[in-house]
Amino acid sequence: MTGNTDAQGTQEAGSKKSSMGRFVPFVLAFTALGIAAVLWLSNVSNGTARACNVAQETLDALDAVTVGQMAAMLPTGTGRNYSALSFVDGEGKPHTLEEYAGKPLLVNFWATWCGPCREEMPALDQLSARYKDSPFQVLTIALDLGEEGMAKARQFLDENGLTNLPWIGDPSFAAFDQLKSNGVALGLPATLLLDGNGCELAVLQGPAEWTSDTAYGVIDKLIELTG
Repeated sequence: MTGNTDAQGTQEAGSKKSSMGRFVPFVLAFTALGIAAVLWLSNVSNGTARACNVAQETLDALDAVTVGQMAAMLPTGTGRNYSALSFVDGEGKPHTLEEYAGKPLLVNFWATWCGPCREEMPALDQLSARYKDSPFQVLTIALDLGEEGMAKARQFLDENGLTNLPWIGDPSFAAFDQLKSNGVALGLPATLLLDGNGCELAVLQGPAEWTSDTAYGVIDKLIELTG
């Protein structure tokens, strides 16, 4: 009788352990979805909530230098503010662009599955290195989705020696959806130039040669105007 009881207890314990084994991955997946949901709600509700008042003189000055290989970059001055745009770091900690207040920014949206993005990243890495001692900063936000999305971005950065670019991403894809809904971007890569207040100054759809003299001229002018 005791033997049957022990066997039954062992069977029940094994059943509970098996159930817990199935539950743990579910919890991890649910947590990842929770982070994505928070980012989605934040970006949809707050991504461009604040209005900006960009001087026409600033836009004209940028327009004058967006020539040659940078001619596809369009100064906008639409009043959109991206201070509340959300993303996460490699450890899953949430951040917003407001943390970079006072710094002119190049915010690039990319993904490892995007061929033009992959080709563009080394040049962005060199651009970041060139201006490392200035107030200007390059932020490359990865849009690889799923639980492995950030790991894929990390692997790409490591394999290509891109040590000057941050490991950040938006697993919810909400930030880019917001850009699409505003008509700012249609596909990847997409780049925003923002002033120190998070205000949109210019938009570039598609890749660019960021190590060209014309690109340096655009960034120098951005720093001069907003740095």
